[in-house]
Amino acid sequence: MPTISVDKEALFAALGQQYTTDEFDELCFEFGIELDEDTSLTVPSKPDGTRDPDQLKIEIPANRYDMLCFEGIALMLQIFQGKKSSPKYRLVPPPSGQLEKVTILEDTMKIRPYFSSAILRNIKFTQARYDSFIALQDKLHQNLARQRTLVSIGTHDLDTLKGPFTYEALPPEKINFIALNQTKKMNGHELMKHYESEKHLSKYLHIIRDSPVYPIIYDSNRTVCSMPPIINSDHSKITLDTKNVFIDVTATDKTKLDIVTNIIATMFSQYTQEPLTVEPVEIVSAHNHESRQVPDLTPREMQAEVGYINACCGLDLDASTICSLLEKMSHNATPSKESPNLVDVHIPPTRADILHQCDLMEDVAIAYGFNNLPRYFPSKSGTVAKALPVNKLGDIVRLEAAMAGWSEVMPLILCSHDENFKFLNRRDDGSTAVKLANPKTAEYQVVRTSLLPGLLKTIRENKSHSLPMKVFEVADVVFKAPELERKARNERHFAAAWCGKSSGFEVVHGLLDRILAMLRCKFLISRTESGGDADGYWIEETEEETFFPGHAASIWTRASGKEQIIGIFGILHPSVLKCFELGYPVSTLEINLEVFL
Repeated sequence: MPTISVDKEALFAALGQQYTTDEFDELCFEFGIELDEDTSLTVPSKPDGTRDPDQLKIEIPANRYDMLCFEGIALMLQIFQGKKSSPKYRLVPPPSGQLEKVTILEDTMKIRPYFSSAILRNIKFTQARYDSFIALQDKLHQNLARQRTLVSIGTHDLDTLKGPFTYEALPPEKINFIALNQTKKMNGHELMKHYESEKHLSKYLHIIRDSPVYPIIYDSNRTVCSMPPIINSDHSKITLDTKNVFIDVTATDKTKLDIVTNIIATMFSQYTQEPLTVEPVEIVSAHNHESRQVPDLTPREMQAEVGYINACCGLDLDASTICSLLEKMSHNATPSKESPNLVDVHIPPTRADILHQCDLMEDVAIAYGFNNLPRYFPSKSGTVAKALPVNKLGDIVRLEAAMAGWSEVMPLILCSHDENFKFLNRRDDGSTAVKLANPKTAEYQVVRTSLLPGLLKTIRENKSHSLPMKVFEVADVVFKAPELERKARNERHFAAAWCGKSSGFEVVHGLLDRILAMLRCKFLISRTESGGDADGYWIEETEEETFFPGHAASIWTRASGKEQIIGIFGILHPSVLKCFELGYPVSTLEINLEVFL
């Protein structure tokens, strides 16, 4: 969980009350956060008797992006204690009535396709507010934005720029500007070279470095605002004297784009001349139909069942009481007119963590007080749990293989590209294996598409054990699946490997027969047995470069007239043994278990 450091004196002043460390620790516990450290108790004074301002280090749940800064923590605790009502954020156009406009060009689809923005007009910065503003951006970058790969934020002094703006993608040699806190104008390639040795920014260079185009934001005078996600321009940097802040947010994930824009705009809208107001920006993005006005601060509407909340919490609250508790967690809630068993909830734009009524139930439990919930042994379970069919099938196969005298192993699901393909004499067609975009070591480059590399590496690392070695694994392999939303699919496989002074072909064949007999899959002598329409399995000789020529067989099944290959077994080719540094014959078996579900 992220840890946020806040000024102790300033936070207690915002809460309107002084606390002992124990009292504040209890308040944090009640709200669902944790006081990690009070530096007034742990950090000694300096030799001259002075000390830095005392800090409270608070652990925040990973999904509470609205509490990644002093402003969010103070606001949520004030609402929880009933000292302040949930803020009503408003979009207010500029006095001229003409919104700033940002035009998105189509080439940005090649690199960072999504853009959002907001303006904080007539904001008043102090040093503490400025530091918190910068710190919130860093926390969002490190957590929700996944080190700027998904989202990046840029902030600018609007008075140094002139709209309308354009968001473009250009070759790096065509980009020239003076980067933040620099004095020399550099192009895209020079900037990459310059920041290679910079501790803070070097870790972000890989995001766009190998792209033929870099994202860039210009104002109407072709003055560079920023080159996301790397660096802003020195021309538009914000200072304590900045009055109008232009926020740009670029992303590869639209959902997180909107979350980040809402958080950064709302948290600091309390410091504008007209508090809780944000100036919207018009986005023109005709090529992908994303033209709109941003940010959208409209509260989301959701319904929660009174019976569900009471059943989960062990309470007997009416709808009005539940609404009062939800208001302590910054929601606006009213009993529903549709049914006495429903409450209508308006979720503020800062609460992106609310996705389901179970999240509202948790908020009710927090507001009611976990320590106040009744303690009793339930007469019935709140859930109905059972093993997933694929897991149950895997457990059955594990048990049968273990009872046959084989030892289960559990290698890692990641392996090197060579282990998955070259070492097995298999070719990568580019459409099979899921590859890591930025692997840390050559050992972990792809998600395995076969269980064999893990089994063979296990045997290699246990050469000192007596022969024969009989090992098996029941686990997932992963294949690319562009037609699915997540672009990949898991498949549960069973694999076994025999290593000994003889080939062991008949041993793995026997294990195959035992496993399939246990799964009530009848053995057929050939495809045409019983007229070619009987359900069961049979084997056919096959040639695959992983195995010794003439010593491999594919495993076929027929169910309800549908025939398919579910696996293969055989004696490994000498070149495979050499790649895995194995000095004895090895026979392997691998089948897809999901066909038996």
